[in-house]
Amino acid sequence: MSVHFDERSGVIPCKTPWGVWYQTMEEVFIEVNVPAGTSAKEVKCNLGSKQIELYVKGREIFKGKLFQTTVADEATWTLEDKSLIRIILMKTNRDAGNCWGSLLEGEYSADPWVQDQMQKKLTLERFQRENPGFDFSGADISGNYGGGGPDFSNLEK
Repeated sequence: MSVHFDERSGVIPCKTPWGVWYQTMEEVFIEVNVPAGTSAKEVKCNLGSKQIELYVKGREIFKGKLFQTTVADEATWTLEDKSLIRIILMKTNRDAGNCWGSLLEGEYSADPWVQDQMQKKLTLERFQRENPGFDFSGADISGNYGGGGPDFSNLEK
């Protein structure tokens, strides 16, 4: 069984006051640290295609408009070990060039270095998909990788 690219290559997390968020070409992952012993009944999580809100024990963790649209029917959240909420959002636009700059519009932005590392990772993930016989998980990239890297689709094979 093959291992997903992000599991082999690691993730580029964007740290926030409540935890981290990170992304692949297809998904955005949100990990929220909550007080130990939190029960699912104490969590209110609404996941829409353009909006998200999370409350724990009646306290707002975050609420707002997502940086880009997602497929609401494919969004999930789980409470793990009564101390971590994991939210998975499926991106509507799944191109390597669709690197989110922040989780919400105007909030939880990746700093320039983290944003650059996220874009590199998405470009390498794209190369991995286009060349399944090669392992790009330990590779580094420089040059033209902004916006998902160069488009080689017009080249003859």
